[in-house]
Amino acid sequence: MKTQVCIVGAGPSGLLLSQLLHLRGIASVVLERRSRAHVMGRIRAGVLERGMVALLREAGVNARLDREALVHEGLDIAFDGRRHRIDLAALTGGAAVTVYGQTEIQRDLFEARDATGGIVIDEAEDVMPHEVDGDAPYVTYRKYGVEHRVDCDFVAGCDGYHGVCRTAIPNQVLKTFERVYPFGWMGLLADVPPVSDELIYVNSARGFALCSMRSPTRSRYYVQCPLEERVEDWSDDRFWTELIGRLPADAGARLVTGPSIEKSIAPLRSFVAEPMRHGRLFLAGDAAHIVPPTGAKGLNLAASDVHFLSRGLIAYYQTGDDRGLSEYSEKALRRVWKAVRFSWWMTRLLHHFPEDSPFDRRVQAAELEYLFTSKAAQTALAENYVGLPYE
Repeated sequence: MKTQVCIVGAGPSGLLLSQLLHLRGIASVVLERRSRAHVMGRIRAGVLERGMVALLREAGVNARLDREALVHEGLDIAFDGRRHRIDLAALTGGAAVTVYGQTEIQRDLFEARDATGGIVIDEAEDVMPHEVDGDAPYVTYRKYGVEHRVDCDFVAGCDGYHGVCRTAIPNQVLKTFERVYPFGWMGLLADVPPVSDELIYVNSARGFALCSMRSPTRSRYYVQCPLEERVEDWSDDRFWTELIGRLPADAGARLVTGPSIEKSIAPLRSFVAEPMRHGRLFLAGDAAHIVPPTGAKGLNLAASDVHFLSRGLIAYYQTGDDRGLSEYSEKALRRVWKAVRFSWWMTRLLHHFPEDSPFDRRVQAAELEYLFTSKAAQTALAENYVGLPYE
């Protein structure tokens, strides 16, 4: 099989890239090692920056988003039993975030690729890129015990943190940077109405909590927990009791509880791989970087990577201009590190770190009080939360 761009990974970044290229007449093949049902069943992020929403519109996959998504013009940060609203729209000239689950984006993108005959091969085993530093890269994979080969001009590694594409960059070239946080998020999804119309981030004496949602009838809640905790140790009753204990009294009194649909514990880490390009291989999304979910940047960073990469590929095929491809890693990483900084800052601001001294806790409290009383500090948070421009 021969194509122009072989995309490894059928998550949102891989499918979005494939769809954007298709609309400009550029052929691609998408390889995914998991089944479509598995990919569709993953519960992931749901807060979209304005830039990602614009990119989904450009890809023509916004019809259901426009009907069903929730637009949030603010968020609450609770501390010391009080809620403080950050008015995102007022602080950023009208910008907002959009709440629409990654599972729904995945569904929309699969449907778009299917409708146009896009080639998405799932359950592709032993995927491996070859000769990416030459002029004729190719990717091999096995399906039903038979080996296949995809010859291409470029390889896009959208295969996640545990994918194979990053390993194709030689060790002497690749640099990695990592921060592992000493706690995780215990998350619960339930078909109950959200406790608030907008997200509530909580720094309480018992630790961090987050009240989020997927729709007016489906809520997603999180509480900070030690890394050694197991999901089996968290009954629904234990989770709801712990969440209520961390919320301000008014929110706790309004919380509607119910049986969980899904529960999981997610460790938190910051990770960046440099460069994001090696020869004709380009990394995008979690293959190149991971951020803690506190700032809602993981899925949005994947979208910004796709923005830069799709522009570079389109210019190359339409005009022969390869500057966008040459500059891809530098441009993408510039935005990645700003998001890494913001996610680290939000995590540091809202969580209890086990190694913190009384001095550290007082500084954290002072930082929060400054945020609540400073328009400049709130503006900096709002600009980062709704999404920095793609530049």
